[in-house]
Amino acid sequence: MFTGIVEETGKVRRVEESPEGKRLRLSTTFEDLSVGQSISVSGACLTVEEFGDDYFEVFTATETLEKTYLGELEVGDVVNLERALPAEGRFDGHFVQGHVDATATVTGIERLGDDWEFSFELPADLAPYVVDKGSITVDGISLTVAAQDGEEFAVAIIPETYDITTLSEKSVGDPVHLEVDVIAKYVESLVDGYTG
Repeated sequence: MFTGIVEETGKVRRVEESPEGKRLRLSTTFEDLSVGQSISVSGACLTVEEFGDDYFEVFTATETLEKTYLGELEVGDVVNLERALPAEGRFDGHFVQGHVDATATVTGIERLGDDWEFSFELPADLAPYVVDKGSITVDGISLTVAAQDGEEFAVAIIPETYDITTLSEKSVGDPVHLEVDVIAKYVESLVDGYTG
């Protein structure tokens, strides 16, 4: 479980391809790494398989590559990183599983004083789970929906979020990972399964 509060960005240092998927080496300043640890990499929950003083490696299986844009990453690209929430940790964002629901694109970027407004494509199958003032995860970042029309949604980005995440690297047309609020999925499941 994650919160969508990105801790830092890391650079792709190495990409190794195999028939089963791709292995990524990512730079980090995290000091408490361990093999088997879960880390959100731009919103995708991946498992640490190897690590050193300033890096860790994860394997992205074919299924993950088909659902995400991680297969397009190249050496030098930047990703958002967040370690899993510890049991005693402070909960500041919203419940984020690290299960990417869809890959969409940036449709608009506008500077509004010190802040920014980003717009993103909203896939039709995810639209029922996205509501004004509701939570959504974009590339692992917990954000609040400012507006949505069923085809796109917009979020307001404060300078801190812009500076500490990969949003500052994004342009219109770039891909992003989306994860809708899992609570909305549970509500739908309960309503659909209710027979009373």
